[in-house]
Amino acid sequence: MKFRPLGDRVLVKRVEEEQKTKGGIIIPDTVKEKPQEGEVIAVGPGARDDAGKVHALDVKAGDRILFGKWSGTEVKVDGEDLLIMKESDVLGVVEK
Repeated sequence: MKFRPLGDRVLVKRVEEEQKTKGGIIIPDTVKEKPQEGEVIAVGPGARDDAGKVHALDVKAGDRILFGKWSGTEVKVDGEDLLIMKESDVLGVVEK
């Protein structure tokens, strides 16, 4: 199934963190916090201004982003847990 976000929304897949610490201690799932970093899977066409003109988004598919702890709505697409959020919920793009 293909999914295309509408407006200024982006579809994000969380980036999983290490399962254990540098010292080798395994962190159980019940204690771990959900990561606040993800990869953009798909983006909408952009937001419309008052005149009806569409403004393209600053993020694009493949970007690695940081987002707020409580940002987005969790959805399941093809059995995969993803997030849909507005571009304004994105804090920034991680560049390597």
